Amino acid sequence: MSFIFVLASPSFCQSIKLKPGFDKKEYVELLKVTAKLADSLYNINLPQPTKFKKAYHSPVMALDNCWELWTSDDSLAVISIRGSTSSKISWVENFYSAMIPAKGELIVGKEDTFRYALCTDNKAAVHTGWMIAAAMLSKDIINKIDSISKAGITNIYITGHSQGGAIAYLLTSYLYSLQQQNIISTSIQFKTYCSAAPKPGNLFYAYSYETITKGGWGFNVVNAADWAPESPMTIQTSKDFNKSNPFQLMKNDIKKSSFVKRLLFNYVFNNMDRSAVKVTRKFQKHFGQDMGKIVSKYIPGFVTPIYYKSTNYVRTGNAIVLYPDADYYKIFPDNPGDALTHHKFEAYLYLIERY
Repeated sequence: MSFIFVLASPSFCQSIKLKPGFDKKEYVELLKVTAKLADSLYNINLPQPTKFKKAYHSPVMALDNCWELWTSDDSLAVISIRGSTSSKISWVENFYSAMIPAKGELIVGKEDTFRYALCTDNKAAVHTGWMIAAAMLSKDIINKIDSISKAGITNIYITGHSQGGAIAYLLTSYLYSLQQQNIISTSIQFKTYCSAAPKPGNLFYAYSYETITKGGWGFNVVNAADWAPESPMTIQTSKDFNKSNPFQLMKNDIKKSSFVKRLLFNYVFNNMDRSAVKVTRKFQKHFGQDMGKIVSKYIPGFVTPIYYKSTNYVRTGNAIVLYPDADYYKIFPDNPGDALTHHKFEAYLYLIERY
């Protein structure tokens, strides 16, 4: 940790402040940083970061998750979260996609209860697997934030590619909530660059995240040819709407209608909605209960949570869309045999340089 203190010393450097708004150079440098974590997309030949140097590498924890701290000579820091690895449990984490409330608690070990409030909206819900990872990484991350902030580093990027980007969403929300509770100093400025990140939660979580990062403090950079930002699979039912929705009014009005109209409504609307609800129950069984049983074998003392009755995942945050052209597809052609063609760091570096 002495390395960090030297970097932060006023006699060695001049601190600069983060600025809101998307900055292509920032993203390129952060993508190079997160590409150095040994995940399933790792390539030793990718370009090295030029501004930041690695100061800390965490132990592997949770479901094969880890993170790194990088610092710069001008007193900036990066919290870089690793994406999916080739291990089975890392992909179980991705498929553990039944939702849980965005406010509540997770029992992630014997006598280890993680209490969190990503937002105050009781209708907000998030991905279970990625929330477990955020929960188990957060203690180590907060300890390092405390150390570097005392050393004078109070401008911090949060970043991650793929699974790392999904966790970065949730970690950002959690850190903001700790600031609101005065657990973390409000003098610390966070700026989040998710990259190739999947959808982390439902619409009400998205509203909250977009509110706390409004004004240019949070982005998700996506390749339009990449499948990962389209996941997880989503199902929407009438229960996913706000209470003042037309479906409730329709139900009241239809009671006053003729027999034929009531029959038509029940046949068309109710059957469709019931089908979606039925699929949601199956989703929660396979991607909730079944995945939870596997996770409990990897995390001693883990208790499967009560799932939120929805799978209405939505795209979250300010999206920076990298749109491929004909020249891109000559280098990165669609390949049914390689699901990661458009998800790799190489594809993102190629597109962002031409953005």
